[in-house]
Amino acid sequence: MHAGSQFDEIETALADLSALRDKPAGTIRITAGEHPAVSILQPALARFLPEYPDIKVELIVDYGLTDIVAQGYDAGVRLGEQLAKDMVAVRIGPEMRMAVVASPAYFERHPIPQTAEDLIAHNCISSRLPTYGGIFQWGLEKDGHEVKVRSEGQLVLNTLGLRIACALDGLGIVYLPEDQALPHIAEGRLIRVLDDWCPRFSGYHLYYPSRKHPSPAFSLLLDRLRYRG
Repeated sequence: MHAGSQFDEIETALADLSALRDKPAGTIRITAGEHPAVSILQPALARFLPEYPDIKVELIVDYGLTDIVAQGYDAGVRLGEQLAKDMVAVRIGPEMRMAVVASPAYFERHPIPQTAEDLIAHNCISSRLPTYGGIFQWGLEKDGHEVKVRSEGQLVLNTLGLRIACALDGLGIVYLPEDQALPHIAEGRLIRVLDDWCPRFSGYHLYYPSRKHPSPAFSLLLDRLRYRG
């Protein structure tokens, strides 16, 4: 074998090793609630993963305030006001609003509520979330008057999809993220009430331990998720 060809083979091997070293790879573990998983993470991953075939993402939907360090996660997703102080937080979504909605069939049988307090007399579809230690209270506010409605009704559910389906079936009033309600409102399947009782609030942030140095794969995904509004 000629010295020139040996040199070429070594050069090629070194180039392959360099490319392999620079190619982002590894598994990223993320915990998030159902809404940010569906509305933010899944669409982003649909664009991101095909570009980086050696990166794997394990996305676990969890409604609790998970200890990401103890549970071995690289990152979690929470609303801005729920973030721990020892975490690095990166905003990944816009400000949010909630919506109070029910089907036309429901409002044929029940009066439309005019104030947050009126919800006490309605069949509200509740959520049981470990984050809040039990039944999730609906946070409504108007002109500085804040009301926490502990919804009471025949149904207690813990998934977004079920709450929407049961509202569409006329089983009660539901409180859900606005973006999930708007398509149904636009098509007349749901009617929005108490719109002026639903202020905007801080949106979702991806967070990770401040003492942890992010891997190249994680840094790439983080940059892709970063909200630039």
